[in-house]
Amino acid sequence: MLKSLQNDILHEAESKDLKVIIISAEGPVFSSGHDLRELTEEQGHDHHVEVFRICSEVMMLIRNHPVPIIAMINGLATAAGCQLVASCDIAVASDKSSFATPGVNVGLFCSTPGVALGRAVPRKVALEMLCTGEPISAQQALLHGLLSKVVPEEQLEEETMRIARKIASLSRPVMSLGKAMFYKQLTQDLGTAYHLTSQAMVDNLALGDAQEGIKAFIQKRKPTWTH
Repeated sequence: MLKSLQNDILHEAESKDLKVIIISAEGPVFSSGHDLRELTEEQGHDHHVEVFRICSEVMMLIRNHPVPIIAMINGLATAAGCQLVASCDIAVASDKSSFATPGVNVGLFCSTPGVALGRAVPRKVALEMLCTGEPISAQQALLHGLLSKVVPEEQLEEETMRIARKIASLSRPVMSLGKAMFYKQLTQDLGTAYHLTSQAMVDNLALGDAQEGIKAFIQKRKPTWTH
């Protein structure tokens, strides 16, 4: 599943026609994370190393992808499934969804899910989830920053597609520059962050789409992007 997800995310990643990706699931579970049968001692050390290597690669791939990636959640997201939600740029969930990192209950602390979770929600919220394994509701996940939006189940696809269409209507070069810089500046001190983003604004202005957008605004017309 992880390799399939990796291939799908990489598919035509550099195509100018690709503007946004939505990750969703069928059934009552968005993702329950790793198959514990793959993590028994019979599988061996090397297999365990490979499982977590590919999982980490997929999560970093989402962060480094040139277009925004949206998680559309309708159900349960646990362990690496919760990690997947936390790794996406935008996350929209139905009000019946829930989220947990329950590995501690089977003796396997969710250390790798904690990387993404700890960067999405406050530290004490993350540690309560990691140390108890207890789930949080969609509304709690929204309150703590794990989700962008919570909607009734019947409105989930419509709202997710509305966001995706809005992103798809905008300039891909501008979006790619902006996404990359947003994540880059987060790890910097305040002065460095402003230095990097100031340069990014200047670089952004050098893009044809930026000049087209500004001219269109002044001329009170819709912009015509390069794509």
